[in-house]
Amino acid sequence: MRRLPPLNALKAFEAASRHLSFTRAAEELFVTQAAVSHQIKALEENLGVKLFRRKNRALLLTEEGQSYFLDIKDIFVSLGVATEKLLSKTATGTLTVSSSPSFAIHWLVPNLSKFSALHPEIDVRIKAIDLDEGLLTDDVDIAIYYGRGHWPGIRSDKLRNEFLIPVCSPALLVGDKKLSCHDDLKNHTLLHDFSRKDWNNWINQVGALNVNVNQGPIFSLSSLVLQAAIHGQGIALGYSLLARPEIEAGRLVCPFEEFLVSNNAYYIVSDENMSELGKIQAFREWMLALFKEQALSTRLPNEPQVNEKTYE
Repeated sequence: MRRLPPLNALKAFEAASRHLSFTRAAEELFVTQAAVSHQIKALEENLGVKLFRRKNRALLLTEEGQSYFLDIKDIFVSLGVATEKLLSKTATGTLTVSSSPSFAIHWLVPNLSKFSALHPEIDVRIKAIDLDEGLLTDDVDIAIYYGRGHWPGIRSDKLRNEFLIPVCSPALLVGDKKLSCHDDLKNHTLLHDFSRKDWNNWINQVGALNVNVNQGPIFSLSSLVLQAAIHGQGIALGYSLLARPEIEAGRLVCPFEEFLVSNNAYYIVSDENMSELGKIQAFREWMLALFKEQALSTRLPNEPQVNEKTYE
């Protein structure tokens, strides 16, 4: 029979090697530092090899310890994946979904009850964060990215292309400053989503004259720029998916029909190794079906075709 060290000792060694700290390993494993130290000592005695050494109060791996860590670390990753597959086969349990705050506010949360009605056995948790696309963290099962659709090690399914449209409060259409042509924009405040680039592209496309793009506030979230437009603070160039609910509710209108189509699109993504797990597959199939349904049933008057000119 092959000689195998105790599993708890291996777990302590793997964690301590990864952190190069008995204290942080103890915190991760929910044990005391003394317990980790005891497990490491027992493992070294079992193997007859010194695994760690201390130098200037720093914890370092010996040459043998470094080699052993590199050999066993992937084993723990494989064990984690295998365990997750086993626990998730029946599409039950907790599902953590991550997206940008604006997407969560304007699309995900308003539609979430539809998924819960279909899958009451799945407990969905929403994690709204500004994502660095392509970085799917361990505590997230599935995420919504806005990008090109190519991320190493990640399965991505396109939800829809996106385009930007000018939107404003209905009150601006009946005020003293008319919005009957593009050049009338010079009399209004432009509201910018993250940068002035999109308004600059739109102005150049329509050939508007004497419109100063370098004025108006810049917002870090799409939901904020839409709220500013709703409150009559100016005219925004908003993402159609996020602006659609506000347009349908009458809180926003499109003063002009011209639009910009982005090279980016919305994707639903998950780790390739986990993408076929029951709860992840159920959520992905639901989103894809709902986006297809909404594309067929609700279309803005100025919604473009996919072959329109695009901008970054």
